[in-house]
Amino acid sequence: MLMGIQLEKCRRNPWAILARVPFITFEGVEGCGKSTQMELLAGHLRSIGRACRITREPGGTAIGERIRAILMDTAHAELDPMAEWLLIEAARRQHVVDVIRPAFREDALLLCDRFSDSTEAYQTAGRGLDAATVSALDERVREGTVPDLTLLYDLDVAEGLARARRRDGGVDGRFEAADEAMHERVRSRYLDIARREPERVAVISVRGGAETVFADTWRIVSRRFGL
Repeated sequence: MLMGIQLEKCRRNPWAILARVPFITFEGVEGCGKSTQMELLAGHLRSIGRACRITREPGGTAIGERIRAILMDTAHAELDPMAEWLLIEAARRQHVVDVIRPAFREDALLLCDRFSDSTEAYQTAGRGLDAATVSALDERVREGTVPDLTLLYDLDVAEGLARARRRDGGVDGRFEAADEAMHERVRSRYLDIARREPERVAVISVRGGAETVFADTWRIVSRRFGL
């Protein structure tokens, strides 16, 4: 099955044939613990002698991190949804060019905190932007780059927001501050993506502590890639 995914990537994007190691993305609603799971996976991989590289979106490059600072700043609450999306795509393009493409030539797994599924979930379902417009530009930006595996950490929205607030000292970030209905749309779209692409997206129910969730994470990753 993995070979089929790689062949499809190569048909859509000739340089994808250079990829010899997995590209794994981590997705989910606010407070789901995906970033923690990425760090745990990176640590475990290194402990068993497997090289890996971690990155994130928006961000991952010097330019991307400056864009991220704008997007996350609560002082920019008035940022228009389309402007928000275009900033995300600008950061993603730089990320693809400066980090993701080069990583495909390295002997290290690439782990990324959020990628294009976040854009479909947050900007299309959450913010209400036109799905066809978002999809068309995002495809141009990615040039066919598709994760080999996406780990979707599913959590009740109210619980996730409560976790995010505890993590951030009770202060809402710019995305967390959106109404709960938006976050419900985001979660629903994530689950729609998983149903649409079950070969790529693995849903992990967030129950218990981080180590308990990591047991599921490692089970899926190790089986998928024979680690």
